[in-house]
Amino acid sequence: MNPRSLRVLELPKIIAMLAELVSCSLTRQRVLDLEPSGNMEEVRERLRETDEASALIMRHSSPPFGPVHDLRPHAKISAIGSFLSPGQLMEVSDSLRTARNVRQFILKNAGEGSEMPILRGLAEVLVPVKDLEDTINNAILGENLVSDNASHALKKIRREIENKHQAIRNKLDSIIRDTSNQKYLQDALVTIRQDRFVVPVKSEYKHMIKGLVHDQSGSGSTLYIEPLAIVELNNGLKELRLEEQEEIVRVLTEITAEVAESADALLSNQETLIQLDMILAKGKLAHKMKASSPELNREGKIRLKNGRHPLIDPKAVVPSNFWIGDTFKTLLITGPNTGGKTVTLKTVGLLTLMAQCGLHIPADHGSNIAVFDQVFADIGDEQSIEQSLSTFSSHMTNIVDILNHVDANSLVLFDELGAGTDPTEGAALAKAILTKLFDWKVTTVATTHYSELKEFALVTPGVENASVEFDVETLSPTYRLLIGVPGKSNAFEISRKLGLSKEIVESAKTWIETNAIAFEDVLAKIENNRKTSEAERDEAIRMRVDAEKLRKSLEEKDEKIAEQRAKLIREAKEEARKLLKEAKEEADALARELREISGGLSKDHLRRVEELRRKLKSNMDELQTPLLEDLYEVEPPKDLRLGDLVQLVHLNQKGNVVTLPDDKGELMVQVGIMKISVNLSNLKKIEEKPAQAKRQGKGGRGFENKTVNAKTEIDLRGLNVEEAMAELDKYLDDASLANLKSVRIIHGIGTGALKAGLKPYFKNHPHVKTARDGVYGEGGLGVTVLELK
Repeated sequence: MNPRSLRVLELPKIIAMLAELVSCSLTRQRVLDLEPSGNMEEVRERLRETDEASALIMRHSSPPFGPVHDLRPHAKISAIGSFLSPGQLMEVSDSLRTARNVRQFILKNAGEGSEMPILRGLAEVLVPVKDLEDTINNAILGENLVSDNASHALKKIRREIENKHQAIRNKLDSIIRDTSNQKYLQDALVTIRQDRFVVPVKSEYKHMIKGLVHDQSGSGSTLYIEPLAIVELNNGLKELRLEEQEEIVRVLTEITAEVAESADALLSNQETLIQLDMILAKGKLAHKMKASSPELNREGKIRLKNGRHPLIDPKAVVPSNFWIGDTFKTLLITGPNTGGKTVTLKTVGLLTLMAQCGLHIPADHGSNIAVFDQVFADIGDEQSIEQSLSTFSSHMTNIVDILNHVDANSLVLFDELGAGTDPTEGAALAKAILTKLFDWKVTTVATTHYSELKEFALVTPGVENASVEFDVETLSPTYRLLIGVPGKSNAFEISRKLGLSKEIVESAKTWIETNAIAFEDVLAKIENNRKTSEAERDEAIRMRVDAEKLRKSLEEKDEKIAEQRAKLIREAKEEARKLLKEAKEEADALARELREISGGLSKDHLRRVEELRRKLKSNMDELQTPLLEDLYEVEPPKDLRLGDLVQLVHLNQKGNVVTLPDDKGELMVQVGIMKISVNLSNLKKIEEKPAQAKRQGKGGRGFENKTVNAKTEIDLRGLNVEEAMAELDKYLDDASLANLKSVRIIHGIGTGALKAGLKPYFKNHPHVKTARDGVYGEGGLGVTVLELK
């Protein structure tokens, strides 16, 4: 990519922001070296990395990245047989711990392999070397400190050193406490000089304490003497310290040899962690910018939905909707100074470069970015005093360089093309340059003030006008980009608003060609019409949104009313069923009581009892039918056809229409194996197809629609008494509805507990008339045959 273009489009600032988000210093340099790629597949892969990192961070936060050190020097030292210092071994341990934690986090949270394949693949490449990590952690306590636990020999030597220390201190303490020696000592204390224990002796008494002089005070009044009594002890201590250093070197050499064995894994982990750190930094930047992944193409098409310049304060930036490459390859943006033309150019260029670096762009989902081989930009004042170049010369030098290197798959951005010289000549040069780039099929965006270029865009197919909106009333830009609308200079209106007299403004107009004034007037009318249309459109949208809200509100109210009505009906049904059940039970009990007391009555009394019993039963039947019909208020279905699926609301069963209703609304409905005569007012049409029967319960017993497929037997083996009763309740209801006369209950022989527990149940069940054991050929004692009412 052209280095100057990268600089003027401010990509290095975005790269610096990315570098601030990495976790280790090694990754920072890798990020600073990042450049846009012109390879479609490479860009696509880079964006996939960012997609996965963004998703991982959004769901589970960022992985626990610890220190990642440069282990290449450590690998070289271990390879030549030398040993690593404790600090270097700690760096190896830190890197291993980071690799292990990051691997564990990603494999746990990256979903299935197909969901985040890049992150999961990199995590799987990381090699945890837990044994080496534990060895280092057990042996090293700090930058220059080896643990006593590094080896048994080291622990023994350090114990002997401690004992020797104690022996020396005891001896010195006895010398200091001896009253005959105290007058010779400068202070009653023990100190160390040249790694030897000594006592401070007054210089005039140096012959009174026999020993070796190691040092003296600055004034010369004190000599530091090692008493002869501890010389041998100090010598022994020094020998132990030499042994300690030898053992430490041996331990470090041994651990370094383990590092050498794992050197390949360590360097591989280091490279993988750098890659992961960089990918995760891209995901963090995407969240920071509230950015999204753009769609890619190679056709030079750019479409930004609410694109935002990432270096402008998010609270102040005005999003732009920008597109190019579909019906036009060249876009001319006009408008007043400080109106946002340059920001639009930089936004288009910078977001294109960010995408080609594999970064998400601050724009809404559905934005589209083309992958270009080169991006060229001539933006800003590159005037050079040393080269004595004017602004025009500087811009033209850069434009010449662009024209020498551009190709069809390039993006070219010009700011104020042709400015800085005579307007007539500048406009002609700009038109010639744009024509040449258009002929080469180069995607080009340019800003300009020249009316000639506005006219050029109006009459040239494939070239389009655009403008940045300016509010003349407030004398301020709105920063909105309007594609398809040429901009108006607004110089006269702005001057008038600022107080320039009307006479001068009108005089100025006389110096402009009539055609130019007419053209500006046309632009003004277009702008006014556009604003009017937008206002009307916004009002229409507002009214449509209000109408939609009102419609939704009414629908919600209707749904609530329907739900409340259905709830009330359900509650009424349940209450009615309960009352009918209680009334029927009372009637049955009364009938049984009448039969029991009829034995001692006369014939007249018996006849009277029987009449009362029949009348009671008749009244109960008459009560049940209208009450149920009142409960199931439904609108009779219209246009019934043979085979239609309907619901018998008074029976709460489904069936198919067998005959069409007669003039009284009576028809036949097939419910399972039965054909039932029903009135049209008790039917509800079901639009959806009947669901297929589903198995439920244990051992495949029972179906969702048992009335349709009622069987003549049920197998209860393996159930306890309570489970068997629950199954039987459903089964006997279905069998009774299916009008079965007798059924077989298979309970098996076993211990006999299930059969014994069910006997009282059979005796008291309202659907059971009689119960008997099965005979030969029916299952014998393992079966009970029920005759149903």
